[in-house]
Amino acid sequence: MTASQPTGGRTRSRVMIHGAVQGVGFRPFVYRLAVERGLFGWVTNSPQGVVMEVEGDRRAVIAFPRLLQQRKPAIAQIHSCEVLELEPVGYSGFEIRQSDHAGARTAVVMPDLATCPDCLREIGDPTNRRYRYPFTNCTNCGPRFTIISALPYDRPYTTMRRFDQCSACRREYDDPSDRRFHAQPNACPVCGPHVELRNRQRETLASRWDAIGQAAQMVRDGLIVAVKGLGGFHLMCDASNGTAVAELRRRKHREEKPFALLMPSLDATRPYVHLSPDETDILRSTASPIVLAERTAASLLFSDAVPNANPYLGVMLPSNPLHHLFMGLVGRPVVATSGNRSDEPICIDEDEAAVRLGDLADAFLVHDRPILRHADDSIVRIVLGREQVLRRARGYAPLPLMVGRELPPTLALGAHLKSTVAVASGTRIIVGQHLGDLETVEARNAFERSARDLPGLHGVEPSIVACDLHPDYVSSQFARKLSPAPVTVQHHLAHVLASMAEHDLEGPVLGVSWDGTGLGTDGTIWGGEFLVVEHGSWRRAATLRSFRLPGGDAAIKEPRRSALAVLTEILGQDVLDRTDIATLTAFTEAERRSLVQMIRQGVRSPVTTSAGRLFDAVASILGIRQKVRHEGQAAMELEWAARGSDDTTAYDIPLRNSGQHYMLDWEPAVRCLLRDLAAGCSIPSLARRFHSTLAEGITAAASTVGIPHVIVTGGCFQNGVLTTLTVERLRRAGFRPFWHQRIPPNDGGISAGQAYAAALRLQPLEATQASEVSA
Repeated sequence: MTASQPTGGRTRSRVMIHGAVQGVGFRPFVYRLAVERGLFGWVTNSPQGVVMEVEGDRRAVIAFPRLLQQRKPAIAQIHSCEVLELEPVGYSGFEIRQSDHAGARTAVVMPDLATCPDCLREIGDPTNRRYRYPFTNCTNCGPRFTIISALPYDRPYTTMRRFDQCSACRREYDDPSDRRFHAQPNACPVCGPHVELRNRQRETLASRWDAIGQAAQMVRDGLIVAVKGLGGFHLMCDASNGTAVAELRRRKHREEKPFALLMPSLDATRPYVHLSPDETDILRSTASPIVLAERTAASLLFSDAVPNANPYLGVMLPSNPLHHLFMGLVGRPVVATSGNRSDEPICIDEDEAAVRLGDLADAFLVHDRPILRHADDSIVRIVLGREQVLRRARGYAPLPLMVGRELPPTLALGAHLKSTVAVASGTRIIVGQHLGDLETVEARNAFERSARDLPGLHGVEPSIVACDLHPDYVSSQFARKLSPAPVTVQHHLAHVLASMAEHDLEGPVLGVSWDGTGLGTDGTIWGGEFLVVEHGSWRRAATLRSFRLPGGDAAIKEPRRSALAVLTEILGQDVLDRTDIATLTAFTEAERRSLVQMIRQGVRSPVTTSAGRLFDAVASILGIRQKVRHEGQAAMELEWAARGSDDTTAYDIPLRNSGQHYMLDWEPAVRCLLRDLAAGCSIPSLARRFHSTLAEGITAAASTVGIPHVIVTGGCFQNGVLTTLTVERLRRAGFRPFWHQRIPPNDGGISAGQAYAAALRLQPLEATQASEVSA
């Protein structure tokens, strides 16, 4: 193509597209559209996005940016489109140019994308050269985030750089009319990666198709196989084989936590869960997450994997060709759990897996395409007709949140549990993948790698480091290594700000921020907060009534301790003598007396306003759970019980004057629960009444504060019953409620809120004097 002297009757425009437009076939789309419209010029990738110049008939050139947005590839996201009109230079054709590497890196890194229908057809077609090839991909699917080392997204900057393309693959890669044009992971059986089946001693048992076949047979025979996928390893076994599932639980020390199930196909999923159209669409989406769906009676076949009391099954479909081929041979649902030890990050390397998973798996189905960064399966549910992400990883991370203000370059380091890292720059907050709890050396190392990797990948040089207010969190300690003066953000305020960023809210808002624990500005443990954000400041407008946690962190693992503290507040000395409440009979007499003394004297019994611990307390009082085997178990089981009733009763929960702010007093409601429990009311009805009572209390507090926009956030609002009842009541009362969708309501969203806080620089205000109001 050549550029000649300017010609009359033509115009030229330079168009800059920002957004998720690399690795999605955007340049060949631009090429085809330009040729179709009779336009000339060029298109290229840059570290900022996609840049093009189009020249030709003035009307066609002016209409071109609008057509780009109307007809873009389905998986592309255009955040902004800048157009500059220029003098024509006489382009005589249209070309796709080599990528431009100059300038700041502001292009969006795409998440990994599930196998598209075209590639799936190819791996099932005996006449196709990619028949049964487990690394088949194109511009519409395949790895992105887990293989890219730098922007722009070109093969030399991916882990595929070690694989030279054969002549057939190269022709596809260079052909703008081919769907594999510049598909960076493009490969075939001749030139690409391959799989092997290995034993615990790292000896090769089989390779290529035979490896997949033997691994599938091992699962059918009741063994546990570690399978390396897109973002790391899964541990897999036959979900209907109770012995195999029990052995996986024993090896992984995961006694009761539900497992997710990988299904061979959508049709194979339908007998076991009731799928709504929305849930079906999400399962089949390019993100291909785990979807929490309502289970059927037939799913009792998997009672060893998912307790019968759990009304949900976490199900997912194969997200990559290897899983499709493998599951086609297994032919039945399998448990597919993260390939890691408890509290460790998922394994991504076959040699690392042989060491860390050596006593967890019987065999290893591995491949030689390197994974640069891990990505767990994302978890999604439908709440109030909308998708809600509970764990944000493969398929979602690291897509950005776009906000309506300029943000300083910021690195936000999240909390201690469900850790994520975020970077902010321009008008974007980019939240990295789920990292897990920072309880082990391996988890902390993965966290520090992510804290260095995410800013580097996106070209952000942070001028601000933000972290949680708690000084003892691993993330907070690391922040002080990176910056002498990190911005500390109160935990529950970060939850509220994450939702404000997600919904692009400026304020004023009332944020109902409920979870298990977070250090408050007064040095106590918060967790049932009503926070007002307005006019560059924030304040604590109301809170749940406080109680003590005997033994501190021990109460997290023993709901009976929280319940004993609540009962001591209500019953006083009677807790030492009564035996008609499940909580009280869960202790020996000596244990009960010792703990009550601790509570009364405040010895190793910190004060808390935690809604999460209040849920634990009620679960214990109702006899649902006295000790937990995994985080949130008691509250989850209380929610499951509530789903079994349509009782509409709500107890009294008055809003009182605590001097500095309002206090939502749970005592009358708990007294009513005790009364109705003694009268023989069913556990599901009582659980439902408790949820309804809290929803009424939230609405009463909102009415008193009087701000129309109300956010519900924090780990307690993973509870679908609580979220639904609260949103419905707020709407009836005339409020505009907001709940999380793309960013998790749990601590996985904290980093996003911290990043937003660094821009807002909110100042805390003393609470205004409250007056007593009855809900």
